[in-house]
Amino acid sequence: MPTETTLFFDLDGTLTDPKPGITASIQYALRKLDREVPSQDELVWCIGPPLRASFVTLLDGDELADRAVALYRERFGDVGLFENSVYPDIADVLALLTQPSRRMFVATSKPHVFAKRIIDHFGLAGHFEHVFGSELDGTRVHKADLLAFALEQTGVDASRALMIGDRSHDVNGAKTNGMDAIGVTYGYGSREELITAGARHLCASPRAIWDVIHSEATAARAVNLS
Repeated sequence: MPTETTLFFDLDGTLTDPKPGITASIQYALRKLDREVPSQDELVWCIGPPLRASFVTLLDGDELADRAVALYRERFGDVGLFENSVYPDIADVLALLTQPSRRMFVATSKPHVFAKRIIDHFGLAGHFEHVFGSELDGTRVHKADLLAFALEQTGVDASRALMIGDRSHDVNGAKTNGMDAIGVTYGYGSREELITAGARHLCASPRAIWDVIHSEATAARAVNLS
């Protein structure tokens, strides 16, 4: 039976850098709607939060948000999801963390139909028991709802689970469900954002995730043996 803390990993900004595909697909949608098109650098704040909410902000209202999401998916579903790259050392860190005594999952606000394709494409699927994501209709797009669903489906004890992500949404979603969270600062959330949200640790690199989890597991085993 698993004895280590169960790990839930965010996707965008934590396992992979999705900036080119996400921002170009947002630009595509805005262009189709004859709206002002910011640069890719000006759109990085859209990486992580629910997409529809970002379009509401970009379009100054709710009226065209659903149409914008549909246009975004026209490009993202065929091209944008592969305009992406795995962060350096992620594959090695996942290999170190993967063991029979630990369960690992992906938990992303991205629709699971896209998230699973990305995880499969980059050869990461073997490290994860399941990929949890939202539905195309927006169900479970908020991280708190997604993690509640994931905990229920897996039977994981929230007090023995850890969320790893780069945005305040990851940390807040974890805390809402009684989970701890690690914030990663190499993604798209700021250090201040993650500290304010209440991340237990901050990791400036994927390797640091391993260092934190390994050191805590070692300390826990020492306490259990004493």
